[in-house]
Amino acid sequence: MTIRLKTREEITIMQEGGKRHAQILSELASIAKSGVSTLALEEEALAMIKAMGDEPAFLGYQPSGAKRPYPAALCVSINNEIVHGIPNEVERLLKEGDIVSIDLGLMHRGLITDSAVTVGVGVIDDEARKLLHITKLALDKGIEVAKPGNTVGDIGYAIAQVVGGSKFSLAEDLAGHGVGYSVHEDPFVPNVGEKGEGEKLVPGMVLAIEPMLNTGGPEIKLTKDGYTLVTRDGSRSAHFEHTVAITEKGNIILTSGSEGI
Repeated sequence: MTIRLKTREEITIMQEGGKRHAQILSELASIAKSGVSTLALEEEALAMIKAMGDEPAFLGYQPSGAKRPYPAALCVSINNEIVHGIPNEVERLLKEGDIVSIDLGLMHRGLITDSAVTVGVGVIDDEARKLLHITKLALDKGIEVAKPGNTVGDIGYAIAQVVGGSKFSLAEDLAGHGVGYSVHEDPFVPNVGEKGEGEKLVPGMVLAIEPMLNTGGPEIKLTKDGYTLVTRDGSRSAHFEHTVAITEKGNIILTSGSEGI
């Protein structure tokens, strides 16, 4: 495992990019309404990224094991889709009551941030509202313990504790990761862990923390497009993610759109 620490200057650049990132996600979330297509979300994201002078980090990225590069700037995952839904190959219209995860990687001045939100389309049911709330709470609790001296296991433990008190399950085999120079870097950041286990967190680490929760079982499967992961039982899923820098005093949520901690 090779963890590449970021300098203070690089973290400042990532925070600049993270504010832009948050602005784009906020705009996309606001237009995710009934009748809007996944392609329209993709096109809006590309237009905003271009206007800011930045680049989409996911477009053309080929993770280990993938048979082809990823063909879009966004991942748009609806209802039973957990992550990596492709918005521009099969155009789909959002419907009232859907929940949709919008996941974006942004490259600003050569450095990458990664963030996702899940939003309801129009009026959503009580189960969906609770799913979104618990997933966001799990992310918040994971970020709370992402501090120097703690470990990636502490993050996974904090997330799992939130989920364990609900009726939901964590999507199996999916986790967070380092980010910055590339879309995916070391270390592996689990959503289930034990206190004190795994890599120790030190200043300069930059992590993408991202719990993914299902209303049904934890089992997942890959669809024939080679990227979209769905729940095996067809249950709905939610996903929230922030890029977080470990500092001497604690952490900075780089993709929050604010000054951080």
